[in-house]
Amino acid sequence: MTAPAPDAPASRPALSALTDDAGLLYGADWNPEQWGPDVWREDVALMQAAGVNLVTVGVFSWARLEPAPGRYDTDWLDQVLALADAHGVMVDLATPTASPPPWLGVRWPGARAVTADGVRLSHGSRNHFCPSSPHYRERALAVVRALVDRYAGHPAVRMWHVGNEYGQVCYCEHCAARFRTWLRERHGTLDELNRAWGTTFWSQRYGDWGEVVPPRAAPYLLNPTQVLDHRRFASDLLLDLYLEQRDLLRERDPGTPVTTNFMGFHGLTDYRRWAPHVDVVADDVYGDPADPDSPVRVALTHDLVRGLAGGAPWIVMEQAAGAVNWRPHNVPKTVAQMRLDSLRAVARGADGSCFFQWRASVFGAERFHSALVPHAGPGTRLHRAVVEHGAELTRLRQVVGTRVPARVALVFDWPSWWAAEEPAQPSDRLRVLPQVLAYYAPLWRAGVAVDVVGPDADLSGYDLVVAPQLYLVEDDHVQHLRGVVEHGGVLLLGPFSGVADRDGHVRTGRFPVPFADLVGGSGEEHVPLGDPGVAVRSGLLGDFTAHDWAERVRVDDGEAVATVDGGDLDGAALVVRRAHPSGGEGWYVATTPPQEVVDAVVDACLRAAGVTGALAVRPPDGVEVVRRGDVLFCLNATDEPRTVPLDGAWHDLLTGADVADHVLLAPHDAVALTERTS
Repeated sequence: MTAPAPDAPASRPALSALTDDAGLLYGADWNPEQWGPDVWREDVALMQAAGVNLVTVGVFSWARLEPAPGRYDTDWLDQVLALADAHGVMVDLATPTASPPPWLGVRWPGARAVTADGVRLSHGSRNHFCPSSPHYRERALAVVRALVDRYAGHPAVRMWHVGNEYGQVCYCEHCAARFRTWLRERHGTLDELNRAWGTTFWSQRYGDWGEVVPPRAAPYLLNPTQVLDHRRFASDLLLDLYLEQRDLLRERDPGTPVTTNFMGFHGLTDYRRWAPHVDVVADDVYGDPADPDSPVRVALTHDLVRGLAGGAPWIVMEQAAGAVNWRPHNVPKTVAQMRLDSLRAVARGADGSCFFQWRASVFGAERFHSALVPHAGPGTRLHRAVVEHGAELTRLRQVVGTRVPARVALVFDWPSWWAAEEPAQPSDRLRVLPQVLAYYAPLWRAGVAVDVVGPDADLSGYDLVVAPQLYLVEDDHVQHLRGVVEHGGVLLLGPFSGVADRDGHVRTGRFPVPFADLVGGSGEEHVPLGDPGVAVRSGLLGDFTAHDWAERVRVDDGEAVATVDGGDLDGAALVVRRAHPSGGEGWYVATTPPQEVVDAVVDACLRAAGVTGALAVRPPDGVEVVRRGDVLFCLNATDEPRTVPLDGAWHDLLTGADVADHVLLAPHDAVALTERTS
């Protein structure tokens, strides 16, 4: 069940198959199964008026398509697709396999997933299937076959959408058997499994493959490598499930792109292994308008997804037009924030901006989730903004297919994330995503473009590489990171990096073991801090207090940038760097300093790497600046007006206005500028 080799790019239908005709994609999930033909006709007319050119159809329609095993009802879908085609709306037709109908789990209870505690889930919600169940897989492929045989080559069907937001984990016996198969492929022999899992600890040695089970509920802490391997397996199992359907679709409709929707920094699925197997990288992203850091978080997520696409264009498959339904207190976006979020995605490489959902449901769990057509209908402030935004997206056609050039890479790895946050670590306060955000934020504020990549990436084209917390790093990937400094670039490592190998075993020696010589210092002890923290002195960064985390690091042949002043850690170097004959530098930050100190470290590394932002000067606070192709996007994420200084004369594609020297942005406003040559 190991993932197959990635597709050759030349053989994969591209996003351009849609955008060459339509320009930037604009649309939503459309759920016609919840409505009657009169509403369908109104919907497609409204879509046409709003400039909507792509809708996802059928994600949760299995029970409507197949009301009983082997009995299909597609007449309604025939009408829906005909209406879409007649109104110039392309369809991303979904396989409805994310939510099996009740009859499947009632007839075959083993098709329902089992939790780690041994509870078999019921129908009545969604995503309740077992991804290993033979009955689920058989029935899923049957409904996919029925769809593709009927609609392959249909003029409205321009893309296939497999499943929805894969993230199921099951611990049943079917999954246990597949887990053992996966482990055999990964480790080969029981002896190697026992070595990798360190089973001499707590008398866990396995003498037969049949003894190996998923990490189910246990009296105390589980084997961390067993858990790590199961997380890898669970992601690969879902990938295998996706590939079954994708391969069937490709076999019977080879000219149509196939995708599924990712979920950004989703903790259950390693999208870096998935991305090579989708024709179009698509993401669901739900920024929180009540979170002041949301613009930075969402930008980081977009950069991650663009990295998964190898820098090529991608699409937002889902985002909210207003409020969601699943937060405890669902603060809605304003229409200005809705527009800004959409333009942010386009600025960061998206060739499509789609929403969940087209028309607000009147029943079910998502009846209070926002939509492009709200309950109050099209004569609303929100829908008028939807129409206006559709018109302005057509004016951005020249960005289609272009890229966001970046000289900075941020390294993020799913297995390292998983391993770093297992129980029984030195501290549960050292979390990976907050570290990633802390190191990304100063780059965002400086208008510096960032590619989010894995440790296996080719890093030779980057002047600065930042690894905010790379706890686990495989031996084969160490040289990728070392090569940054050896080739004259700057490598910045955050705390608790380089600690473990691919099996989660602690690397022995002074840490960060694979990189200590690069950074010019080495550590011997991880020191979670009690209150009130420790005082730290630094001429470059300013004095500060370190809270939560420190490491006992000595200077070897590098330089202490920040040093503990007093207490048991007196003299410990919490920030070290070393300049190399290549012209490169290695940095190690052995603490979680205040954000302003992280900002100062990142700024110093940018200067050392010779990297500047998209503007000649630093953008005003809260203004996001991104260059995509020959278009300069400036987005004001604040509640106050902002003036952005500019060099030269510019033309705003969104408004048609000419500007020079500066542009004034209203709150939550944006411009898309091209330079005027005369």
